[in-house]
Amino acid sequence: EVQLVESGGGMVQPGGSLKLSCAASGFDFGNYDMTWIRQAPGTPRELVASIIRRGRSDEIKVVDSVRDRFTISRDNDEKTVHLLLTNLNPEDTGAYICRANIYTRTTGSVDYWGQGIQVTVSP
Repeated sequence: EVQLVESGGGMVQPGGSLKLSCAASGFDFGNYDMTWIRQAPGTPRELVASIIRRGRSDEIKVVDSVRDRFTISRDNDEKTVHLLLTNLNPEDTGAYICRANIYTRTTGSVDYWGQGIQVTVSP
């Protein structure tokens, strides 16, 4: 069974930092794309950052609005994907959700989602 469990969220003041983690299990973590999505109240989900598996290496994609402040990384030994958030501002407030895109011959391409973790940026 695929499981994704986020941790590391919380409340932080503007300018602060947080490191989010998503612990994965139930699939061959190192071979699949991992993505962080966020959802602020009353707004659509926004794809923030992805690590895309390209052969033996990873391609990193980060949305322009946070490119100089957020960093995505993965630890295949720990089966964990991280999102480092720096210089946070109140507009970064929202639920941060981990997603795995897993392809099998049986199911095709399927997205699996974590429960999400809340990040609140407030003075």
